[in-house]
Amino acid sequence: MNIEQALEKLFSLHQFGIKLGLENTINLLSEIGSPHQKLKCFHVAGSNGKGSTSSFIASILMEHGYKVGLYTSPHFVRFNERIKINGKEIADDVIVNFIVKLENYIDKNKPTFFELTTAMAFKYFEEQKVDYAVIETGLGGRLDATNVIDPVASIITSISLEHTDLLGDTIEQIAFEKAGIIKMGKPVFVGNVPFQALNVIKKTAAVKESLSFSLQGISKISGDSVIVQTREGEFTIYETPLKGYHQLNNAALAVKAVSETVLDAKPILISKGIYKVLDNTKIEGRYEIYRNKPRIIFDSAHNPEGIESFISEFKKEYHFYQRRVLIFGAMRDKNIKQMITTLIPYFDEIFITSILEERAAKFDEITQILEGSILKIERLENPEAYIRDFSYKEVNSCLVVLGSMYMLGEIKSKIFEKKLDI
Repeated sequence: MNIEQALEKLFSLHQFGIKLGLENTINLLSEIGSPHQKLKCFHVAGSNGKGSTSSFIASILMEHGYKVGLYTSPHFVRFNERIKINGKEIADDVIVNFIVKLENYIDKNKPTFFELTTAMAFKYFEEQKVDYAVIETGLGGRLDATNVIDPVASIITSISLEHTDLLGDTIEQIAFEKAGIIKMGKPVFVGNVPFQALNVIKKTAAVKESLSFSLQGISKISGDSVIVQTREGEFTIYETPLKGYHQLNNAALAVKAVSETVLDAKPILISKGIYKVLDNTKIEGRYEIYRNKPRIIFDSAHNPEGIESFISEFKKEYHFYQRRVLIFGAMRDKNIKQMITTLIPYFDEIFITSILEERAAKFDEITQILEGSILKIERLENPEAYIRDFSYKEVNSCLVVLGSMYMLGEIKSKIFEKKLDI
């Protein structure tokens, strides 16, 4: 079996959809020696910011000299991006060997794509003897496949209405699902969440005898910076390589989580971890400046809260450009009308694109949702070609490619595949 065949086998498991619950994952992990029980983990959940916060935590730990596993999803271009150790992606042969060894088990028990990928990450991290593993949930928390671990700390970055068909249709219900990652006696660190959500999280933490730290209680704003209280005193974050004020909060949450749980955490190494997050973790799609002239930005904002964060940063520069163009794509279970309505004032043209992903909203679906909109929405079949042409012809203009990480990943894959010079 080669890597193409192994990934084909793995991706074929998408047909089994999403299965919320831990029994299948526990059985699968038992089959491979329960590697998750040998890991020291940080467990990160949230509607937005969990990928960035996970990356900040991993980078800070790396600067302290630790060997750090990082498990995130989805990937942009290569599956291997999901599983990294000290910024290096899992090798193809490791993936192949894992799938080959479990081929009979897979055929018989039919785990989901995410269950098998999670097991692969845990096994790889255990075999490589990482000092810490930073684990991002896939969906929700309580019944997510990653929730078999007993972490040194749990982190909940944000709470907003998402996946309401699976997680509940109120902030309180969704908060309950996210709070399901809190473990007995282990601290939980909470970002800026609605007060209804914070109440639910605090109640869960109390039941689990878990210390809870909320960003509102342990940080303060000072001008354009955020000051977070740590064991060593006040720690000020002025900026991060990830653009947007919300990234200061994500960094602050990471700083607090590490400083409270890693006893040798040093302020100077925490600073290096924040400022080297891009180099250390290779995180993509967070107000990513893909090209400067003309300006091309990739951003994986995929729900109303994420769009607001994007706009807060884009406001600083959008008026500099003679022409502003948006390429947008989203999953159909998102609040597309609210997102587009928020974006309309900042763009002269908006193009809608779609991808092969089954859950992706198609052009006709989006136009129906936006019926009566004041801005003409156009279909874009080949976004990668449009990006190439834009890069040649538009000098004092800005193109934003925004929405689902799956959409951004597909576009990036085609750009690299065709070696488009942009």
